[in-house]
Amino acid sequence: MKTTISAVSAEPRSPIIQNTVIPVLIAISFSHFLNDTLQSLIPATYPLLKTSLRLTYTQIGLITLTYQLIASLLQPVVGYVTDRRPQPYSLAVGMGFTLVGLALLSLAGTYPMILFSVALVGMGSAVFHPESSRVAHMAAGKHRGLAQSVFQVGGNAGSSLGPLLAAVIITGKGHSQIAWFIPVAMLAILVLWRVGRWYGENSGRTHHATSISGNSTQAHLPKKTVVFSISILLVLIFSKYFYLASMTSYFTFYLISRFQLTIADAQVHLFLFLLAVAAGTVIGGPIGDRFGRKYVIWGSILGAAPFALAMPYANLIWTTILSLFIGLILSSAFSAILVYAQELVPGKVGMISGFFFGFAFGMGGIGSAVLGVIADQTSIIYVYRLCAFLLKTTKTSRPGRSTWSLRCRYIV
Repeated sequence: MKTTISAVSAEPRSPIIQNTVIPVLIAISFSHFLNDTLQSLIPATYPLLKTSLRLTYTQIGLITLTYQLIASLLQPVVGYVTDRRPQPYSLAVGMGFTLVGLALLSLAGTYPMILFSVALVGMGSAVFHPESSRVAHMAAGKHRGLAQSVFQVGGNAGSSLGPLLAAVIITGKGHSQIAWFIPVAMLAILVLWRVGRWYGENSGRTHHATSISGNSTQAHLPKKTVVFSISILLVLIFSKYFYLASMTSYFTFYLISRFQLTIADAQVHLFLFLLAVAAGTVIGGPIGDRFGRKYVIWGSILGAAPFALAMPYANLIWTTILSLFIGLILSSAFSAILVYAQELVPGKVGMISGFFFGFAFGMGGIGSAVLGVIADQTSIIYVYRLCAFLLKTTKTSRPGRSTWSLRCRYIV
């Protein structure tokens, strides 16, 4: 492949960077698993909250918007601050916000209290994601795509497990049962405290990596090219997470409305979809390292469109099968996108991670709110037809081939 990959992602020969610290990657992935298990309890309780508090789809969407918007706005700020002054134990502190938010959510009896509770969980997420992504970057060595996939798969596995746990523990008993998950948050705080200790003792790994790889990148990439490339990556994030918002927030409602499933059965189907998302994440990173991230990214976006277009017209069995393909394909690119962005702006791992995680969260929150309003005005089935069209539009309206190929030389 005739690209300037050597200029962008050339790896230094020093063993301090080459060495991949597997125990730390496992620990941060496990922490991500616990974090996203807890956070996925929020959408898993939506059917219960809708019934008990008589909420509209618009109000459900605003719950997601509140949580995601707080996380979206704060993550780049956290990343920027910690780039300048690392805070190794901020991971454990952030999980403390999540713990308090879940405790309050289990006691919430009014809609404003629910919004306040999920805002605290969003604050915890805002601290966790950019800083934990930095730790994955520090521990990655020369396998950055693999490291980000290992980190991401922990979160995706946790997101998939949340609805299943909700079906077993919470459904039929009320959202007060969320209190049973407080010990999980305490375990996460303990693990993150240990990770923070390693982070503090090994902060030089990040500084050394960026001082070596950063010079060659900045020397070969004009600012205009970097801005254009980042913009392309953000457009792809928009299409992915707008559609994923429809799946995570409203898939259970879609299944209940169209196929008359029970809440518990619908959550099992959501679990299967999110499990496919986890599998796609862990597959995408190593494939991008080996064959080129450009192919993983475009395959992720373009490959999911046919399945999304077919799903609103399928029966229950085929809906399940199609949702698995959608989750597998659509999720395969995020690790590649994030590593691209980190290599485009060296020395700003926290800020870039926070910006991209924040943008993804923001698109998910805005998408959920917008789709909730549309569902109230039309139907939940119409929402899924609309979201499938969004992916189709992204497929057919990508940048011109020659322009994209020209810019891709700098980021692949």
